[in-house]
Amino acid sequence: MSEATTPPDTDPAIRVVMMPRDTNAAGTIFGGVILSQLDLAAAIEAHKHHQGMVVTVAMDKVEFKQPVHVGDLVSFFTETVKVGRTSVQTRVCVWAQRRFGDGAHAPVTEALVTMVAVDGDGQPTALSG
Repeated sequence: MSEATTPPDTDPAIRVVMMPRDTNAAGTIFGGVILSQLDLAAAIEAHKHHQGMVVTVAMDKVEFKQPVHVGDLVSFFTETVKVGRTSVQTRVCVWAQRRFGDGAHAPVTEALVTMVAVDGDGQPTALSG
């Protein structure tokens, strides 16, 4: 994960307030909730390059740097890294803004996600943008 101290100066693909239903037994947000939103953010970015269906084929190592708490405003920032014939590789950076306290921003995680365009039969197909 990059060592940035502030979130990117762009609009996020997704911004979500974490709710109590998203918590684990420790009272923090399930990692799977963050992964699900991260996957959606990557798909949103991939759809800038393909109007049809895309599926996730790879997500690199995800390491959680900071916990996410109920009430945090979590932002998923995306950028296209590489566009291939059938695939789009997207970097997703996740930041949490602490809503109860000082409002500080905390880096949560980041991932490189590869999405592939598929046809109606689920077979890879050329990107159409």
